[in-house]
Amino acid sequence: MEKFADEALIEVSSGKGGNGCVAFRREKYVPRGGPSGGDGGRGGDVLFEIRRNLRTLTHLRYKQSFKAENGRDGEGSQRFGRNGEDVVVQVPPGTVLCDAETGGIIRDFGKEEGRFLFLKGGNGGWGNVHFKSSVNQAPRKALPGKPGETRQLRVELRIIADIGLLGFPNAGKSSLLEKFTNARPKIAPYPFTTKIPNLGVLTLGAGRIEDERDIVLADIPGIIEGASGGAGLGIRFLKHVSRTAGLLFLIDLGEASYSNAFDILYNELKSFSPDLIKKKRILVGTKTDLEGTGGRLGELREKYPEEKVLGISVFSGEGIPELAKAIEVLVNG
Repeated sequence: MEKFADEALIEVSSGKGGNGCVAFRREKYVPRGGPSGGDGGRGGDVLFEIRRNLRTLTHLRYKQSFKAENGRDGEGSQRFGRNGEDVVVQVPPGTVLCDAETGGIIRDFGKEEGRFLFLKGGNGGWGNVHFKSSVNQAPRKALPGKPGETRQLRVELRIIADIGLLGFPNAGKSSLLEKFTNARPKIAPYPFTTKIPNLGVLTLGAGRIEDERDIVLADIPGIIEGASGGAGLGIRFLKHVSRTAGLLFLIDLGEASYSNAFDILYNELKSFSPDLIKKKRILVGTKTDLEGTGGRLGELREKYPEEKVLGISVFSGEGIPELAKAIEVLVNG
């Protein structure tokens, strides 16, 4: 199976501040030199950085602990300690940071870019030069550096796509993705060919650059009845369609169970997240090149009069242009 990681548990720690220094001037002809202890350096911060060249969280499986550098202690002659180096955790677009214990969302990066300061390093302690006063010319007091923070995080990846392709195994999702885009998903005449989400870009309005529009399609591993209870590959990949503008429900018209396929998929989706069933959708009857499927497509339209139902054949190209146009309308709202 291809290496694809969309979840990781990590520990991140900011640096401790350096300690302040107790020191006094020791120079010739200055017998009573005053305090000269410098401040400790500030501890390093923990930052998250979005990197567009990353596609998964595999790198976080190999390194699960990230610690910023501690600040250096202050020194005599009012020399301040060096600040600790920050630690930067790189993640792909669409990453969500969650508290490992409560599951609460800390940050949903979505499509944003740049850096996010998560944990600040501890401040450095004051040296004894700060404590000189008229009644205490030789203070022997300095402050320790403030401690850093440590947090346990669950990092999740939710793929950013415009349209999600849903359906039973072998319903034709990967074939449609290949037809529409330059993606090359694994395709074979047996269930569960797709074991990880695949992305492809459908370019509409080709011919004039100013009219072109790229739509990202996500092919999600097949769902089967009982998936919400853990059957088959389960539904862990459904989170990757949470950001989409709409969904395509692919129904294999060559299968005997075609008439109940949408109901089963709908219920499994509802069990996973009631919000997903509120998304705009199109029902797509596939494999219309097979004998007898024309009547079955008509039956689907009669059964679901309030749904938009289209028929396609990736093999013959029937219905493909109409579906591309319908996808454009769905994404544009």
